[in-house]
Amino acid sequence: MCQGKMTSGNDSSVTEFILLGLTQQPELQLPLFFLFLGIYVVSVVGNLGLMALIGLNPHLHTPMYYFLFNLSFTDLCYSSVIIPKMLPSFVKQNIISYAECMTQLFFFCFFVIDECYILTSMAYDRYVAICKPLLYRVTMSPQLCFMMTVSVYTMGFVGAMAHAGSMLRLTFCDGSIINHYMCDIPPLLKLSCTSTSINELVVFIVVGVNVIVPSLTVFISYTVILFNISCMRSTEGRSKAFSTCSSHIIAVSLFFGASAFMYLKPSPVGSLDEDKVFTIFYTIVGPMMNPFIYSLRNKDVHIALRKTLKKRVVT
Repeated sequence: MCQGKMTSGNDSSVTEFILLGLTQQPELQLPLFFLFLGIYVVSVVGNLGLMALIGLNPHLHTPMYYFLFNLSFTDLCYSSVIIPKMLPSFVKQNIISYAECMTQLFFFCFFVIDECYILTSMAYDRYVAICKPLLYRVTMSPQLCFMMTVSVYTMGFVGAMAHAGSMLRLTFCDGSIINHYMCDIPPLLKLSCTSTSINELVVFIVVGVNVIVPSLTVFISYTVILFNISCMRSTEGRSKAFSTCSSHIIAVSLFFGASAFMYLKPSPVGSLDEDKVFTIFYTIVGPMMNPFIYSLRNKDVHIALRKTLKKRVVT
């Protein structure tokens, strides 16, 4: 099973991996290929469309849409890191080199951690907007938004370096077949013939910090937000405030729920096939759904879309 060159002693180091993909059932391969190709197209068009809409409409140049722009950018990037390399596994043997595998792992970790903190930043923005509306413009200044964004990508880089760096120290000589559709941490650790205790500690610390801390921050923010909404006297005000928060709650629940189950459960619990299903929710379904979650019930986006289409028709 092991493909590679000989190193010191009797060990051999893997230079290529085979990605098994989502399923090995032949009758499902072609339908799934077109399904995930369609999902990727929708994800790219949806996220690019939302980014263009925010960029072209000055009235959307607010902190809320600034973070939404970054969320769409992150979704676009990390779905592009995964799906194009996933699709060949439905039609042929999908081989990925060691270098490509480690690169995919790095960028996957980078963009997933970015998503954690962008969702947290959006929760804080909604907290200030609803709970401290008179201080909103002062608190959510362009300088603070920029600093928060820099912090988001810095945390992503540090976390991705920790995961990729600890993975690079491992020797893979027990096999080259990855039972997954991408180079994710759990299936790679199963292939290592050296101790993975350091990697498991890195996963526990990095994932714990980047999932538990943001999810607790989001939970506390929305607990306070919902309490303030319930105290509003105006029915219209409650409805408007809740509509701006409900979409974010859905996106947060989908992302943090699936990722927490994947990486924070005890290692013996669940099979790799179950892990693949849960990974789909935050790596593939989430990036496709987010543009719709944030735009379908959003009047500002509807107005911006109508204005943009009118300008195109007139020109």
